[in-house]
Amino acid sequence: QVQIVESGGGLVQPGGSLRLSCAASGSIFRIYAMGWYRQAPGKQRELVAGITDGGRTKYTDSVKGRFTISRDNAKNTVYLQMNSLKPEDTAVYYCNRDPPRGDYWGKGTLVTVSS
Repeated sequence: QVQIVESGGGLVQPGGSLRLSCAASGSIFRIYAMGWYRQAPGKQRELVAGITDGGRTKYTDSVKGRFTISRDNAKNTVYLQMNSLKPEDTAVYYCNRDPPRGDYWGKGTLVTVSS
């Protein structure tokens, strides 16, 4: 059973930065493409950034140039560096495989961008 735990969220002012971490149990982690997703109030969950097992990355248009996804396979961890945060980035952020697997969703970590 794979367990995923997200951390690093919090309250930050517009223009600020946060670094999210996603710790995944299980040695099979390193062979999967992984993604960071977010769900804002009243909206559907969306893929924000993805990274393949080989390190190839992709981003949704709204975060390109501001967010960076990375992974450390030795630590079974995926990161999301978020810079120049905007109020519209406010959401619960989740980590999962890309495409996601229903039984891998964790509790997420809340990011609030507000002055």
